[in-house]
Amino acid sequence: MSSVPLPSREQNPINAAPVWPITSSRSGVTVPLPANCARPNREDGICCKELKAEERTLIDPDIVRDVVIGLSDGLTVPFALTAGLSSLGESRLVVLGGVAELIAGAISMGIGGFLASQSERDHYRYLRHQTAARVVRSCDGEMEREVSEVLAPVGVDEKTCRSVAQCLREVEMEVHEHEGGHPRDEETALRWSGQVGLTAFLLKFGLGLEEVPTSRLYISAFTIGMGYLIGGLIPLLPYFFIPRAHVALVYSCIVTGIVLLVFGAVKAHVTGAGMGAKGYVYGAFSTLLVGGIAAGAAFGIVKALET
Repeated sequence: MSSVPLPSREQNPINAAPVWPITSSRSGVTVPLPANCARPNREDGICCKELKAEERTLIDPDIVRDVVIGLSDGLTVPFALTAGLSSLGESRLVVLGGVAELIAGAISMGIGGFLASQSERDHYRYLRHQTAARVVRSCDGEMEREVSEVLAPVGVDEKTCRSVAQCLREVEMEVHEHEGGHPRDEETALRWSGQVGLTAFLLKFGLGLEEVPTSRLYISAFTIGMGYLIGGLIPLLPYFFIPRAHVALVYSCIVTGIVLLVFGAVKAHVTGAGMGAKGYVYGAFSTLLVGGIAAGAAFGIVKALET
């Protein structure tokens, strides 16, 4: 049996899982998946696992979505309010009205984010309970058909679909028997029991749903609320330093436009849309255009009501 060299310490750091790069073993012995590696056969001597380190890790899309919602509303709604109040002539009144709107808006947006995430979590738990009960009652043929509906469109053959359905169903039955055949209790059920088996497969890959952790509710509320507060302070800043509201309005428009450009470019970077200079430019100007239209429409309505 031929031997292969062990990876050096530089190639396999201490904090990484040890990998013995082998692609075959003696007959009758299956190579474990963590040890299966073709490093010795590659000309560059690089393990495929190391290629993942070259990929840029993006921020959680849920957090990006909440930040975009908070900042977008914060940059447009308070701007329109302060622009309308600027007709009063004094920046002091604009600041008082703007700060009051900022605090109320940030709290309202945070509560909205919390309730939205809570509704998403409750909806998932309801569907999980219904799907788990259906899996227990359904026959093998029905489960194989549902698994095939998920895997067949991506090129998995019928035989493999049947094997996957059988394996997942066996795991599902083991979990169901472990819980005594009673409906799952969210407080006492095993944590992994909701993440394995046929129910988890149908929810995640069939319906595109995943469990929403409780911490997500508070993170969403804080992210949206703080995004709205920070975004709303930007168009309000000139009114703190310029006593004449009409002059401060001009600077507020300039500052808000610049921030929208920067925000659009940063958003393109963190979401992966900025693959080049054109991506960053498109992200910046599209955000400026959308935000400018929204703020301009709100300002125009306020002016129309004044007349």
